[in-house]
Amino acid sequence: MAGSTFASRSYRDNALILRTRNLGEADRIITMLTAEHGLVRGVAKGVRRTSSKFGATLEPFMVADVQLVHGRSLDIVTQAVSKGAYGAMIVADYEKYTRAHVMAEAAERLTESDPEDSRPQFRLLHGALSALARGVHAPDLVLNSYLLRALSTAGWAVTWTACVACGRPGPQPGFHAGLGGPVCPDCRPPGTRTLAPATTDLLHALQHGSWQSASAAAPEARHEASSVVTSYVQHHLERRLSSLG
Repeated sequence: MAGSTFASRSYRDNALILRTRNLGEADRIITMLTAEHGLVRGVAKGVRRTSSKFGATLEPFMVADVQLVHGRSLDIVTQAVSKGAYGAMIVADYEKYTRAHVMAEAAERLTESDPEDSRPQFRLLHGALSALARGVHAPDLVLNSYLLRALSTAGWAVTWTACVACGRPGPQPGFHAGLGGPVCPDCRPPGTRTLAPATTDLLHALQHGSWQSASAAAPEARHEASSVVTSYVQHHLERRLSSLG
């Protein structure tokens, strides 16, 4: 009877490890984004002992096939099999490492507030961590593209080809995070920032995955684009992302 009860409380899923926190002398709390169960926080017992069979599998930015058992406050991780060693490739590069932390924190905040959105967010983050680990594109471009697309999936897509206030077509010189995107000179409220046309083009390319255009952008446009994306993300999450520090 006890075995059947245990089985009914058990579930299996693919997971992206977002962060970890030590618990007691040998355990660790694992925060993960799963493909089917959304954001999950579980306890991996004894994972910090050298004899642990899945310690390295449950490190940040790893992809794992995990089995868990529902608990009262936190679930219990009973098995973990590595499915993607992105963590090792990311941790070895400081620039990749810092960008990955921002992505993981943003994914946690987005799925925490909207659990129904977890499946597409899982796919987005999986692709972004893979691209980051393999060095397919520059880390800042991968991060900004991921953040724009994650916000789009959450319902905050930016239309870069028209004024968000009046609909005037064409790229607009202003950007206002509170209004949700570009604004024309007639609709420009206080607090609007002026963007270089190259920056607007880059942001459009990043949101739509136009990597050839994005990779050709000048350093000035990339720097300004990062600032715009940061302000837009933090405005909608209504809090500062601590990993940006």
